Amino acid sequence: MRSALLSLVFATAALSQSTPDFERDIRPLLAANCLSCHNDKAKSSGLALTSRAALETGGNRGSALTWLPKALRHEDGLQMPPGRQLPTPDIAKIESWLAAGALWPTESTVRAPKRDHWAFHPLRPSSLPRIDHFLQARLQRESLLPSPPADRLTQLRRVSLDLTGLPPTPAEVQSFLVDPSPQAYETVVDRLLASPQYGERWARHWLDQSRYADSDGGSRDEPRPIWKYREWVINALNRNLPFDQFVVEQLAGDLLLNPTPEQLIATGFHRNSLLQIEAGTDREQYRVEAVTDRVDTTGTVLLGLSTGCARCHDHKFDPLTQKEYYQLFSLFNNLDEYGPDLPPFSSTSDLQITHAPLIAVGPPADAARHDALRAQLLALYKERLTYRGGDNSDLIKNDPGDKVRTETINTLKKQLSNLPLAMVMRERPVARPAHILLGGDYLRKGIPVSPGVPSWLHAPAGPINNRLDLARWITHKQNPLFARVAVNRIWQRYFGQGLVETENDFGSQGALPSHPELLDWLALQFINSGFDQNALHRLIVTPAACRQSPHLRPDLATKDPRNLLLARQSRLRLDAEIVRDSALAASGLLNSALGGPSVYPPQPAGVMETGQVVQSWPTSSGPDRYRRGLYTFHYRVTPNPSMQVFDAANGLAACTRRPRTNSPLQSLPLLNDPNFLEMAQALARRGAA
Repeated sequence: MRSALLSLVFATAALSQSTPDFERDIRPLLAANCLSCHNDKAKSSGLALTSRAALETGGNRGSALTWLPKALRHEDGLQMPPGRQLPTPDIAKIESWLAAGALWPTESTVRAPKRDHWAFHPLRPSSLPRIDHFLQARLQRESLLPSPPADRLTQLRRVSLDLTGLPPTPAEVQSFLVDPSPQAYETVVDRLLASPQYGERWARHWLDQSRYADSDGGSRDEPRPIWKYREWVINALNRNLPFDQFVVEQLAGDLLLNPTPEQLIATGFHRNSLLQIEAGTDREQYRVEAVTDRVDTTGTVLLGLSTGCARCHDHKFDPLTQKEYYQLFSLFNNLDEYGPDLPPFSSTSDLQITHAPLIAVGPPADAARHDALRAQLLALYKERLTYRGGDNSDLIKNDPGDKVRTETINTLKKQLSNLPLAMVMRERPVARPAHILLGGDYLRKGIPVSPGVPSWLHAPAGPINNRLDLARWITHKQNPLFARVAVNRIWQRYFGQGLVETENDFGSQGALPSHPELLDWLALQFINSGFDQNALHRLIVTPAACRQSPHLRPDLATKDPRNLLLARQSRLRLDAEIVRDSALAASGLLNSALGGPSVYPPQPAGVMETGQVVQSWPTSSGPDRYRRGLYTFHYRVTPNPSMQVFDAANGLAACTRRPRTNSPLQSLPLLNDPNFLEMAQALARRGAA
């Protein structure tokens, strides 16, 4: 009797382990691979995979319960997903779930555990002391061994590119190879972290997330004075500004007590929103779009949540309600988007100066000159409007006075553009009311809302009245997402994917962490260090895991082809800017000057003619021609083609992970782009010297 009882217990335990959990194992697979085609609206082949009833009813082929396994295995002419096959373990999970009866929670039971999602739980400490211990413990469970270290030259090149985006110099290679010290590698890491090029390298990742570009976007895509924000990011990283303060200053530097000019410049983070100034556009519509962009970017970048899903209705899978979304919206709704002192405008071109509020950041004399030029410009606008009798549509033709006035305006605007200005955030003196926008439509206002935060994530320490309160709530040590999301993104840069592969979605539709204990351990280390970014980089790049050989072994090709278990290091193609920077460094042409305005390296003729408005491209000469790719002027509508072919971010939305494509087209700029031809010639001369 006792033996039979034990057998039953063991059998039940084995069954519970082998039967996949729908929320944990199945729903993420369906969301990532199936729902884009098989949802309640699309219903490709008549099939929706959104409920147990829809699965059983099936589509044009009948009940999916009978044919879905064959489709997943690409048998009998069926292919789901089309063109690619899920990994064998994922297919096995779905087949086990189907065999167990395809249990699917009812809507009421789905909504109940939303807040019980793993990512919303407090961080859990672990007793394991190092990264390698976590990884090796997981490999042992899979009967795998870690790879041996890469050779010393590969390690040096890898860490140099990772931390500075530049290859090591011959002198640095020689110094490292002959250094017998056991701490030689750690010494290199410290040197690279202290290099000013570290700030440039890692600024690029943050600028991707902040949707940085040098132009407005929209149909006109006018240039904007935003490069001082890029410079602030570089300098903040180089002085190792704690990550929580790094975020607070960008969200609300203008609301700090007696903010410095640098803290005001930091608020350019949310001035990177697109601006549409096409004639006939509704300014309020695009102001609302900018506010929603700021809410969505804040959610994606800092919380790893798809907050934008709650713009039109309560989030279907995460606890965020539509009301909570518009409570966040209200915190960004009071920004002074255009400035209080701008007059009506007589043509869309006048909006080139309406990036207010602006601050002058040169010496005080420049600030005074900026104010004087701006006052003259505004006076001329008002004079022109008065002369035209309020006609805001057409220029009065053949009038000498108006022509001179227009030429003077253009001259003043050019003088203004040569001053070092910065776009910053500023609160309006009178609060702008906020409402729930029904269906996300700016014309359909629902009930009023007050500022607030989703307290189910963690309770705020006090009232939430403005962006500074929001920033301190986000960066609080009790927030379970802030540190998790941050360390996961940095891990992703080194290994090609994060411990949570869906780095922009830590919600219930995102992937589960491959190493949950390691993720929380890293997050706690980050918090306990005072959000020391340099210490986090050092923590990740010095263990054996980051120094492994990248070679694909036969056992790994079978058991872990995507390298999720990290039994080897990943081989990653260089980012677009680093392709350029490496060639510049090798050729000896690299201008290593730090910061400054954007530059215009040579690019193919005709690129700037593809937009609605033909913008100028004054090709740089002299040292500016050889600046790092980070400093190339980026028009959103007409981006640099050599950057785009290597998957540079477009600046239209927050980019938390660039695709890494390998295309034959990438050979063309390397062969024909005048930049690379010039670098190749310089390299040849250098080699012959």
